[in-house]
Amino acid sequence: MAVHGRFDLHTHSTVSDGTEAPGAVVRQAARASLAGLALTDHDSTAGWADAISAAIDEGVGLLPGIELSTRSGWRSVHMLGYLIDPDEPGLLAETGRIRASRRDRARRIVDSIGVDYPITWDDVVAQTAPGATVGRPHIADALVALGIEPDRSAAFAGVLHPRRGYIEPHHAPSPAEGVALIRAAGGVPVLAHPGATREEWVIPAEDVAALVDAGLFGIEVDHPENTRGGGRVAADLARRFGLPITGSSDYHGTGKPNRLGDRTTAPEVVDAIIAEGSGTPPILP
Repeated sequence: MAVHGRFDLHTHSTVSDGTEAPGAVVRQAARASLAGLALTDHDSTAGWADAISAAIDEGVGLLPGIELSTRSGWRSVHMLGYLIDPDEPGLLAETGRIRASRRDRARRIVDSIGVDYPITWDDVVAQTAPGATVGRPHIADALVALGIEPDRSAAFAGVLHPRRGYIEPHHAPSPAEGVALIRAAGGVPVLAHPGATREEWVIPAEDVAALVDAGLFGIEVDHPENTRGGGRVAADLARRFGLPITGSSDYHGTGKPNRLGDRTTAPEVVDAIIAEGSGTPPILP
């Protein structure tokens, strides 16, 4: 069955660092006249049940997914995985390790910031939905609630900027390991927003070649946070390796200025993802 209409293949809910519940994100997609979307919370599939129920009620297509954290040296690399089996043991174990490391890292960051600013761990937990893993966006929300920063974007440009010295990495597999984990779970891996950085910081071609060898499906090229140079490099990488390109808003509710449906993926690419995914079936209207 071929899909028709616009699909936004990168969205977040309160399960990770979005500001709306999974079902609310799906209902927003219906109001935005999208044919479908993917819910891709960071390292978690806990929002799937709510999103699937809303998609069925609203008659909206849904590709259940995840945004898997990976790391290459100093470079944080995110991997979107569509239609995975959420109970596949390898992926389940690795996402559990990542979430635990995210939580422990967040607490250390808060302790460090608390030396210089009036912020506590309880302030951050108060900004986190039940069941969600505490991360930097929740620290940003606490900084806003305390009047230390005016909004989440300002917090990331200010107190939470790496140059301030409070930030440290969390555990994550290599990008190639991330691709392999997604494929082993029957999913379809897409390199997330590599152009949303300086041109010289985009993941190098030799690393992308290794990802292709591991089973990379495509590259998220059409993204609202692309820099001019970074977006050009991302598009060139997709052409060089003959990879499909996706378009997505990276919607976070009020957590980012990105608007749901601002960027979408061509129906034929959505069809190809559905054809390759075997871990979980999509919801199609």
